[in-house]
Formats: sequence, structure tokens, C-alpha cells
Amino acid sequence: MASKLTTCFVCWNLSTGFDCNHHRNNRAMRSTFPPSSKLRRHRSTIIISSQQKRQYNKKSSRPSSIDGPLNPPNSNDDDSLHNFNNNSSSPSALNVNRTEPAEQLSDGQLEDLLAMIKNAEKNILLINQARVRALEDLQKILSEKKVLQAEINVLEMRLAETDARIEVADQEKTRVELLEGQLEKLHSELAQKGSDAELHDIQTGVLSDANDTISSLTVELNSIREENASLKNEIESFKTQLNDVKNNDERLVVLEKERLFLESALKDLESKLSISPEAVSELSTLKVECKYLSDKVENLQLLLDKATKQADQAVIVLQQNQDLQREVDKLEATLEEANIYKLSSDKLQKDNELMQQKIKLLENSLEKSDEDINSYVQLYQQSVNEFQDTLNILQKGSKKKTLDEPVEDMPWEFWSQLLLLIDGWALEKKISVDDAKLLREKVWKKDKSISDIYLACKGQNEDEAISSFLGLTSSATSPGLHVIHIAAEMAPVAKVGGLGDVVCGLSKALQKKGHLVEIVLPKYDCMQYDRIGDIRALDVVIESYFDGQLFKNKIWVGTVEGLPVYFIEPHHPDKFFWRGDFYGERDDFRRFSYFSRVALEFLLQAGKKPDIIHCHDWQTAFIAPLYWDVYVPKGLNSARICFTCHNFEYQGTAPASELESCGLDSHHLNRPDRMQDNSAHNRVNSVKGGVVYSNIVTTVSPTYAQEVRTAEGGKGLQSTLSTHSKKFIGVLNGIDTDIWNPATDPFLDVQYNANDLQGKSENKEALRRKLGLSSEDVKRPLVGCITRLVPQKGVHLIRHAIYLTLELGGQFVLLGSSPVPHIQREFEGIANHFKNHDHIRLILKYDESLSHTIYAASDMFIIPSIFEPCGLTQMISMRYGAVPIVRKTGGLNDSVFDIDDDTIPSQFQNGFTFLNADEKGINGALVRAINLYQNDPESWKQLVQKDMNIDFSWDSSAAQYEELYLKSVTRGRATKRA
Repeated sequence: MASKLTTCFVCWNLSTGFDCNHHRNNRAMRSTFPPSSKLRRHRSTIIISSQQKRQYNKKSSRPSSIDGPLNPPNSNDDDSLHNFNNNSSSPSALNVNRTEPAEQLSDGQLEDLLAMIKNAEKNILLINQARVRALEDLQKILSEKKVLQAEINVLEMRLAETDARIEVADQEKTRVELLEGQLEKLHSELAQKGSDAELHDIQTGVLSDANDTISSLTVELNSIREENASLKNEIESFKTQLNDVKNNDERLVVLEKERLFLESALKDLESKLSISPEAVSELSTLKVECKYLSDKVENLQLLLDKATKQADQAVIVLQQNQDLQREVDKLEATLEEANIYKLSSDKLQKDNELMQQKIKLLENSLEKSDEDINSYVQLYQQSVNEFQDTLNILQKGSKKKTLDEPVEDMPWEFWSQLLLLIDGWALEKKISVDDAKLLREKVWKKDKSISDIYLACKGQNEDEAISSFLGLTSSATSPGLHVIHIAAEMAPVAKVGGLGDVVCGLSKALQKKGHLVEIVLPKYDCMQYDRIGDIRALDVVIESYFDGQLFKNKIWVGTVEGLPVYFIEPHHPDKFFWRGDFYGERDDFRRFSYFSRVALEFLLQAGKKPDIIHCHDWQTAFIAPLYWDVYVPKGLNSARICFTCHNFEYQGTAPASELESCGLDSHHLNRPDRMQDNSAHNRVNSVKGGVVYSNIVTTVSPTYAQEVRTAEGGKGLQSTLSTHSKKFIGVLNGIDTDIWNPATDPFLDVQYNANDLQGKSENKEALRRKLGLSSEDVKRPLVGCITRLVPQKGVHLIRHAIYLTLELGGQFVLLGSSPVPHIQREFEGIANHFKNHDHIRLILKYDESLSHTIYAASDMFIIPSIFEPCGLTQMISMRYGAVPIVRKTGGLNDSVFDIDDDTIPSQFQNGFTFLNADEKGINGALVRAINLYQNDPESWKQLVQKDMNIDFSWDSSAAQYEELYLKSVTRGRATKRA
């Protein structure tokens, strides 16, 4: 019973479960208002002074409780509604905490304090008179001690909650000022309304807003503590007088000890909750009500026990009835089955008679159908004979036709392997250069005769195979261009950045257009050899000049993505490509000038006559001057040179004397109009040599081609590019849509396309599980970023985007690393900070499989580059339905167009862009993207589908390169004829 008794600190009644009249009214009233958990979320405070509280207590029939949010009067009590309306309409009834301190007392408050002191003195006299009565009542109070102690524990818990609300309220006081105007406006509207129903609705709105902002009554508690300071003194005096009685007799000593224990508990309660002075006068009422409630609880317990016994008996009877009901149900079911069986037997007999009749009819029909079938068989045999004759005629015509048409059903790997076989025989001097050329042309045309010979020779030895192939040599015409790419990278076997993707993607697109395409690469020790098909070493050694002597080189052949590739392995003591890395060595200038010289030597000794030699970036820009100055005089003179610079940030400069190693004349080339670096006259610039000595010069986007002609973008080469502007053009890169295809991507958990986006959501959930991100809110946007963490990529904006995304309610995933130590350390710190966070994850490495998953899972992709020659990330992200958020620069400006830019036709609007490389710029774009995602799902879905349907394949770019190649080759042939 004691555990169920609690004390109401408004009316000071001891009750069970706060069941006094005051709380019953408040429960009826709270049912029409939001729960207190909602109110506590708005942590504003409203302070009611002690004087105003006393005025309110006089006017209102039910005072407010101090242990919870301010409660409105019962909406069903018209008098209470009227009183509360009058109070709340008065500025003195409800004060919002303003700038003046709560501790500063007004004159009225001082007068109240003096009156309170006088009342305390009167209370002291009353306490002296009550002392004797208190001793008599002490025995009864001891029986209630346990009840009070339990109540103390409850109140201590509530005090802790109140202190927590006070602490939160101190942090949120500034929000109260924003509500002052709203409260005043609502008060004025309340005064103007006439009907009780309207008053109640408005009052309910006002109180709801007020209760939404009240999380604690901080200042009111402070005021109560000040008012009850005198009460503490009174209790102390009371304790002194009681101590004087202690020695009267042994019984009083025992009672006095118990009284002191009780008063100690009361003192602790007073210090924590600052009980108001009216508590003492209500003590006798509390005892009476406690006794009454105790008796009532005992009576209720007796009734409950009696009712429990009756309920147990009723349960037993009910179970017996249920058992009887089950037996009845079984009997009824058995009866129904018997009836059904009887009916089915009758029906079965009738069905049997009908079946016999049908069998007789079928026998008659069968005899007749046998005769019809015999006649149909004869007709069918005649038709088969006629069809066989027609088929023989068609086969003869088809066989004759296929002899003259190319074979289209063989994969590119087949023709690449056949081409590598012929080149190997030519290099090993097993067939002549002329025979090799004729056989290459047959491969080039996909001639059926050479494919048949190749298949037929699978089981023969090499001499027999060569003899069979030489039987096919005859004159042939070339169906297209012969293009050889010489590069330092090729995806997926040797990839560092976008260069590898371009070499592979462009070569495949040109191959599909009917051109013969080959690639020459260094044989790195760190390549992905498992991605190379049928790799083997040729039984031939190519000798090449370097540092005044000849060095041997081994040639390896294999296929990559269906393309024929030649790998050059130098036998040089410096082990140029046996370093464990592609780039970043101190002697990179020597490494790649050596490779460029060997590549051209290989073409010469293999007897190749390409139409186009396409070199890439500073690593193979040496090809252009080497070709014209060294190898044209040696007879390698059929080609036009195309040079593509993918990033003018990296130009490959070195002392001019370094050129001598690969056989170039430094004195001849170290001139302002040739290879001399524009910033240092004693150094040469590999990229400048590529620009000057090539017939075609390209870069990777039209906007970047304009940017590099400025001082800021050209990095010192702007004057050279302007001089050679007629042969300089920007061609936007594409992506390999076979590799980057969400409908067939093997790295994804679920494949999907623009018409079925459910798979994208499933990949998003799979990534969250894999990285340990929260999946509680499936609609939370996921922002992805895959990049090298270098200053060019806007690392400060990426860092800002991580925190901004979190602030806007999104999730952020970063994949990438930095070669710059301090940047890597900075992002490692951020990664550790968010290591176990629900919404942020940084993976500071490159993972090919994970990159595909991030593209598929992301709702949007952030690319805030300071400059970006082309960028493939934005194209891949759109291919996978991740809307790009980019800075307007380079290739980003040529491929992403803002959805809010009215100057762009709506069919081309595909993302979000910003111009300034600062936090304000990225804020605007990211906020707009997340707002559209959260507030307009249908528009977002349409944007995603539009992006996924954009054609970013290499077809368009390859067509531009094809046009550039053909024009240059035509001009070259015209020059030779002249």
C-alpha cells in the first residue's frame, strides 16, 4: 500500500497514483493537448513570478502543478475557462523571460517578501502551540514514515528530471524571444473572439504553442526556494523546541529520536523541492486522507480477492464448456462428411454412365481421325520434300555469298589473337614483311578464308600453319585506318587515372567502326595480369638505343578487352618498369623517354605501317620529335602523329641534356619554337614537344581547351597553344558503357536500369549494411564522392560537404586516397572521427568493386574540382542514376547543366552546378539538390531517369577522332604526292 501512495505538491493531498481532484481535472484536460514528450522538445521557458502565481491561485479554482509543464484549465469548466482567459489576457499573468535578470526584485515583490516574513512569525507561534499535539501524533506519523520515504524517492527522481529540463532550458532561452510576438498576437486574437467554442479553440492553440516551448519552470523554482527560506528557519526553531522536550521521560526520548529522523527526512525533501509554507497547515489533512485511503485500499483488496476466486471458478467452468463444444464440433463434422459421401456416391454412378457413353463416341471419332491422319501424313511428306529442295538451293546461295562477305560472328579477341600471331611470325622472320602485311589486311577485313584457315590449323604444327596461311596471300585493300596508341596506361590492366579509361574506351570504339587498332604499353611488374588474355612472349629481341649503347627488350603480346596489346619489357640495369609503381619515380623522365624510343623501334622492326600514331600525356609525348627526327629517316614514315594532353598540370620537364639519352639532339630541340620550356630556358618540356611536333593536338573537353589558353590554365604553355591553335581542339571524352552499365554490372548486388529503379534502392541498402551505416531512414539521401584527394579536386570543399551533408540530414561516403601526406593525414583524422558514425564513412583507398557499388547506391555525387580537364566521374554517376553536383569548370561544364538554369533547354538540364570554388557556392548547390530529393520525389525520379538515358558512350567522341584522323591522313598523302 505504501508504494502506491504519492503526494500532490499543488494541493498537498496524500493520494494513490495522484488521484486527488486536482489531478483528475488535469488528466481530463491533458487529453485534449499534446503529450509532454512533445512539449519537452521545444525547450523554451516561461517564468511566472511568485506574486503572479498567488494572484492566479486566487482567481483559478485549480492551481498549476510545479512538477510538469503548465497545464491549461479544464476545457469543460466554463468558469475556469473564463478565469484562465482573464489571467492569460493580462500582461502580468504570464511573463516571457526577457533580458532583465530574474533575481532583481521589484517594489511589489519586496512588499510580498515582508508580508511573507510576518506570516512566518505567526507560523512560529502556531508551531509552538502545535508542538504538544505533534508529539501525540508522532506515533501515528511513524507508521506513515515509510510511505513518505517512498514518496521522497519518487520526488527525487522528478527533481532530477526538473534539473535536466532547467539545464536544457538555459541553452534555449534565446528562442523565447521569437515567440513573444506570436504570443502577443494570439492574446489579441483571443480577446476579439466572442463565442465559447472559438475561445476554447484559440485558447487551445495558444496553450499548445506555449506548452511546446515550456520544458521547465526554472525561475519559478528559484522564486519558491527564496520564499521558503523562512520556512527552513521555522523548521529549525521547531527542531530546537522539540529537542528541549527530549529529557522529559524515556518514552519521549524514543519519540524524539523518531521525530528527529522524520524531520531530517523532511529537511532533505525541503532542500530539494523547496516546499511552500502551506505544507505545515496541510499536514493534519494529509494524515486523515492517508488513513481514509488506507482503509479504502484494504476494502478494495478484500473485494479483489473475492472477485479473483470467482474468476478462477468461472475459468474452470469455461474450459469445461469449451471441451464439450469441441466434441460437438467433431460430431457435426463427421455427420457432414457422411452426407457428402452419400451424395458423391450417387453422383459417381451417374458420371460413370456418362463416361461410358463418351468412350463410345471417342472410339468412333478415333477411327475416323485415323483415316484423316493418314491423308495428312502423305501431304506432310510431300511438303518436306519440297522444303528440302528449297533449303538445298538456299544453302548453295548462302555458301557462295559468305565467301565474299566478312565474318561478323567472331569476337574481337579472335581477330586480335590472329593478328598477334601474324605479327609474331613477322618479327621472328618466319614470314616476309610483305606477306605479313597482306595477311594483316585479311584479318583487318575479317576475311572468312583466313578465319577458316586459322581454325583448321589449330592441331597442326607451326610450319604447316605458316604454309596454309601463305597460301592466302594476295592483294587486298584496307577497309579503314590503322591506329596505334602508345601510352603509359590502359584500363583495366594498368590504370592510375582517366588516361587508362580513355585509351581503352577510344580504342574499342574505333575498333567497332572498322579500324585496326593496336596498343603499345610498358610491361609493368604491378599490372593486373589476370585481366590480360593469352599473354605470351615472342621469340624475338628488339634492340634500342639509350645512353649511347644498345639495350635488349623483350616483346610480350596479349589481348585486353578484345584489343591487341604489345608489352615492352626492357632489359636495362635500372629495371625501369620493375619498381612496383607506375609513376612517381625520380627518373620518370628517363624511364618514359626510353619506352618511347623502344616503341617506335618495335614498329619499325615489325614492319608496321600505321596511318595514325596516337601518343598520350608527357610520358609518351617524346614520340612526336623522335618520329620526325629519328624514325622517318629510317623508313617509318607512313603515320601522322596525334598527341592528346589529358592534364596540362603535368608537363614532364627536365634539363635539356636529358634528351640526349634517347637519341634526340638537345641543341636542336632546346629552342623557344621547339621543346624549350617557356619558364626555364635550360630545361626542355615534353608536352611542348608533343604540341609542336604533332599533326593533331587534342585535349579532353572543349571548355578545358579554352581554359588552357589562359595564363591560369595553360601553366606556361598558353603562348605555345595559341601559336598552334589551328591544330588544337578539345574533344569531350566518353565512358566505356560496356564496363559502366548498371543493367549488367557484375559488381552490383542487384542490376537495374532507368525503367526499373528498385535495384538502385536495394544497392543503397546493401552499401549501408557493408559500411555499417544506419538504415533506419530509407529515404535519407546518400551523397557519394570518388576521387584522388589532391588540391585540384577541391579537397577543402569535399571536407566541407561532409559536414554540410550531415547537417542537412544526409549520409556521405568517400572513396579515395591522397599522394600528398598532409592531406592524407587530415582525412585519416576525419575518418577516425566518423569511424563508428551512423551516417558518414571515409574509405581512404581505391577499390574497384566498391566504386561500382558506391555509384549504384548514391543518390547524388559531389565533384567540386578547382579545375577538371574532362572528368569521367560525373558521366559514370549519371549512368548509374546518381545526380551530379559539380563546379562549372572544364569537362564538368561541358557535361552537367543546372536544372534551374533557364538559359539551358530543359531536355539538357541534368544536375546542379556552382561557379565559385568556396563554401557558399557548394552550399547553394547541395542544399538545392537535397531539398528537391526530399520535397519532390517525383521530379527527382524523372531527373534520375533522364540522366541514366543520356548517351555518354565513346561513339560520338570516336566519330570526332575519326574525322580528325581522316583529314590529317588525307593532307599527309596529298603532301607526299606533291
